[in-house]
Amino acid sequence: MTAKRVTIPQLILIAGTRVALGVGIGLLVAGKFTKRQRRASGWTLLGAGALSTIPIAATVLGRPQI
Repeated sequence: MTAKRVTIPQLILIAGTRVALGVGIGLLVAGKFTKRQRRASGWTLLGAGALSTIPIAATVLGRPQI
């Protein structure tokens, strides 16, 4: 396994995407909102978290090692 260096801002972005994914999944399975509200907000957060992960992962994994 190779080690990658991650800056603090990149770490915050990575954590933020994980939070969005987790909250999105949580809203999809929770029963606190109406089904329509839950599905709309859950899928939105899930999609935003997943889509924002792609460029961040490409940046971190695609950088040359130092």
